Amino acid sequence: MTRVALIHTGAVVIAPITTQARAALPDATLFNYLDDRIVADLGDDEHAASVPDRLVHLAEAARLAGAEVVMLTCSSISGYAGDTAARAGIPVLRIDEAMADEAVAIGARIAVIATLRTTLTPTVALLRERAALAEMTPALTEEVVDGAFAAVSAGDRPLHDRLVGDAIRRLAAGADVVVLAQASMASAATTVDVGVPVLTSIVPGIARLAEHLAQGSRTPGPMDAGDAS
Repeated sequence: MTRVALIHTGAVVIAPITTQARAALPDATLFNYLDDRIVADLGDDEHAASVPDRLVHLAEAARLAGAEVVMLTCSSISGYAGDTAARAGIPVLRIDEAMADEAVAIGARIAVIATLRTTLTPTVALLRERAALAEMTPALTEEVVDGAFAAVSAGDRPLHDRLVGDAIRRLAAGADVVVLAQASMASAATTVDVGVPVLTSIVPGIARLAEHLAQGSRTPGPMDAGDAS
């Protein structure tokens, strides 16, 4: 039976991602790894340097447990996919890569919304990377929604969704597509109707994972490093 490992940086996304993965991959065995200090440590000069090794250790543990592929479920760590795959010897996918490809294909004006600066920066970098591969140069608008991360961390999902929803409405007026940088923001997308697509990462990310598995196991290559679709 196929084994798939999911590496998370926050407990709040484990349930929705696992639910989607089970629906898309009913015959796979899923297991989760969580390091809920990574996002905080990425903003801390003293501890940020430890993050690459920590991700490699988690991916190595997944390989030893029989996983065929690892998926990073947090946009804050997407940029480490290539290094982690190469060092751990296992394909490593990014949950937000398919979303980025979809955004680039939709239009030239992309609004990017996050609740953490440590997630906004790598998401913008990913969009630029995928746009360059598509030979496109979209205009990006960026915003971090103050107070939203604190709200969801405290269990106040309605406040989080209201704050993010307000940002979606504001930025959608000048965009062809809105990208929500974090999987934890997905619930806010269901609260608004703004006339342009509002993209989240879980559904397209898991669909790409299923596509990867359908192609069969292979050694880490450009796709696993996040360099090509």
